[in-house]
Amino acid sequence: MVKNEALDTIISDTKAGRLGRAVAHLDNYLYTFTLPQAAEQLEQIKNDYLLMTDYWQQGYDDPQRQQVYDQLLRRVYVLVTNIYIRWAIRQNTYLTGIYNRARSNRSEWSAASLKSDMEAFVADAAMLELEPEPEHIRAQKQKELYSSHEQLMADLFDYIWTTRLWTDSVTQAFRDMLLSPVIDTNDQQLLVSAITLSALQFFGINKFRLLIDVYMESQDEHVRQRALVGWVLCLPDDMATLYPELTDLVDRVTADERCCNELTELQMQMIYCMQAEIDKKKIESEIMPGLMKNNNFKITRDGVQEVDEDPLDDVLRPELSEQRMEQLEASVKKMADMQKQGSDIYFGGFAQMKRFPFFSRVANWFLPFYPQHTAVSGIIGRVRGSKFLEQMVTKGPFCNSDKYSFVIAFEQTVGKLPPQMLELMDRGEAMLVGAELGQHDFNTPAHLRRAYLQDIYRFIKVHPARSNFFNPLEGGGHSRFCFFANKLFSHTPLSRHSLEVVAFLMKRGADDEAFATIRSLDEQKDNPQYYLLYATLMQRSRQSYLDSTMARRLFARCLELVPDLERAWKGYARAAFNEGDYQEALKYYDKLSDNHPDNRGYQLNKAVCLTNLSDSEAALKILYKLNYEDSDDRQVDRVMAWALTGCRRYDEALKIYDRLLKEEPPVADDLLNAAYCHWFARQVGQAVRLFSRYAKQDGIKFDAQEEFRREAAMIARHGVESIEVRLMTDLLG
Repeated sequence: MVKNEALDTIISDTKAGRLGRAVAHLDNYLYTFTLPQAAEQLEQIKNDYLLMTDYWQQGYDDPQRQQVYDQLLRRVYVLVTNIYIRWAIRQNTYLTGIYNRARSNRSEWSAASLKSDMEAFVADAAMLELEPEPEHIRAQKQKELYSSHEQLMADLFDYIWTTRLWTDSVTQAFRDMLLSPVIDTNDQQLLVSAITLSALQFFGINKFRLLIDVYMESQDEHVRQRALVGWVLCLPDDMATLYPELTDLVDRVTADERCCNELTELQMQMIYCMQAEIDKKKIESEIMPGLMKNNNFKITRDGVQEVDEDPLDDVLRPELSEQRMEQLEASVKKMADMQKQGSDIYFGGFAQMKRFPFFSRVANWFLPFYPQHTAVSGIIGRVRGSKFLEQMVTKGPFCNSDKYSFVIAFEQTVGKLPPQMLELMDRGEAMLVGAELGQHDFNTPAHLRRAYLQDIYRFIKVHPARSNFFNPLEGGGHSRFCFFANKLFSHTPLSRHSLEVVAFLMKRGADDEAFATIRSLDEQKDNPQYYLLYATLMQRSRQSYLDSTMARRLFARCLELVPDLERAWKGYARAAFNEGDYQEALKYYDKLSDNHPDNRGYQLNKAVCLTNLSDSEAALKILYKLNYEDSDDRQVDRVMAWALTGCRRYDEALKIYDRLLKEEPPVADDLLNAAYCHWFARQVGQAVRLFSRYAKQDGIKFDAQEEFRREAAMIARHGVESIEVRLMTDLLG
């Protein structure tokens, strides 16, 4: 989106409730840029503002003063936002072209006229089905009818998302259209998307309220779910001062437990959607190689060709065919499982199919799929493999834009497919990975939401002019896609679902989003899960000592509520260890080890604590046992070498360090610890060389004086005199 700093400043003033500053800045802007109509509206606002302040200065008591002030703020916001919309369109040739094209294709844009045309289309389409005419004549009439209507809806879509903020009367007119039972559902769904796209660019309370009303009142589940996604994406986190009714709207909609459940599902679906590119890389690196390796086809310049199996394999390696089938089935199952879980497994493939002319119109990225559309009606039923094609678009788990992509691409590639594959398609026996036809209901609210989110994601990520649109994915934990972090939800019934969402986000590795969500909540003093999740997030961040200290406090509070919670024991022990409180850490690693005597990690952590507490002999008893069970465990070797150093058994320790330092690249801590061991063994030259190597490792900032000051007690225990420390510091610079 193009940005205007002067207008952004004025909008920020209105959001913060600073009417005087907003009026002054807008006055200066209109003095520089001549906009007569806007200047006239501002003059009216200024007069009303001065009248209010005059009454106030004269001491009159006006119980409506706050209401008048708030109304003036909104009038300024509406005025400056409309100026911004006009400016943004004029600054961008792409937006200018869309704005002009929509308005040049139709002269009458009144809501009554549009509603009449949409109702007429439904009636005409129904009548056409009843006309007793030859099939080819009816088909031609249908094509003309749909072509004309598609042009109208594409223009209307562009008209809506480039409009200014709506008045109450315009909003009511579109509300009637969206809730009308005699307007086609595809048209209503497209209108919802246009309104959403418009409100995403510039927030307008009327468009936002309309989306909520449609979500709560529509009887069409397809329309409802689009409206749900729409108002959630458009919900701002900084407009409650300007529009206090936002709180009331959110409270009203979340009072319904069904809505809270859908919002919870939606948040999880949005995270899956945001991670489509991560899933794409996983599919390309882990799954596709297995699929390509174990199939009997190869892709050539002339199309897809079947590869004959080597007949000798049946004689020399009879098990090979079965192994290939098992590997192929495993790859297919892995991808199908990802799809069932919620991953967008088709993004990588279909993202490459959005370059067809069909997608030059913005509306077509959000268009519900219907086989009568003129872009696909001439393909389905005409080309070879149509039975397969019909199954894919009617029963397949694809979003709408991918269905259009699939049909258009299929027509262009079907001629290059081998006869054997076409025969399978003609019989309807072929399918795509993850598309288990007929086994799922793709008209459920959850699937409708997911498919629509995928349409939006493709538009945001793939559209050639995507930089001209607001991106709700940006912002990490504060993006519109992470709406559970919005403070407007924090005191609603939806907050009861927040910890469930936080746990899900952490499982998906979305820690920024999880942090933002849990921080938006008030402290839940009697909820151990709240403290456990918050502490774990703090511990994961590892950004500062403060985070570690806070994590320990949160784990401690969790243990006050549930003393025997092992997950809290583990987190608390790690937090205490990170703070250098090895005695406290040892206490909890002892408890964990007692409960899980076969857990090597707990035993090793106990040994580390004992080593740091200068009880190396006790640590070695544990380490010898672990080493006996697995002599190749390098982590055990590291701790053992340091424990031996603590016991002044330097020769034994150095033998282990010699093995560890043969690894390439060496572990930085091994270099440092080996340097100390050589130093304590009075092998000063080797110690200097290792300290120097350690200082040169990537990411290491080594200050010898600070290092030796921090470890002064440990160094002294090994008999190193202060003069030796000074000499070592001098040698290391």
